[in-house]
Amino acid sequence: MIDRTFRALADPTRREILRLLKDRDLAAGDLAAHFDMAFASVSHHLQVLRDSGLVQSRREGQFIIYSLNTTVFQDALQHLMGIAGTAPSKKSTTRKRGDS
Repeated sequence: MIDRTFRALADPTRREILRLLKDRDLAAGDLAAHFDMAFASVSHHLQVLRDSGLVQSRREGQFIIYSLNTTVFQDALQHLMGIAGTAPSKKSTTRKRGDS
């Protein structure tokens, strides 16, 4: 799943969609209005984001509303922190005075 997440994040259009969803949920048409491309192209980007788990969708009448799935962002961040060696460890790393 983490590979799909990073592939989805690699595209600037998808990152912009995520930025737009940061503050509020939006309908597919409202998202598409921000881009100079066919609605079908935006729909494809939304599908990739859904498949990666980065966004969730729900139907409200004739509209499909998209929202961020912050759990996947947390998982991706934790993965990156683990690679960088900064993930919280299970062992305590507290040192006593005088230890080096």
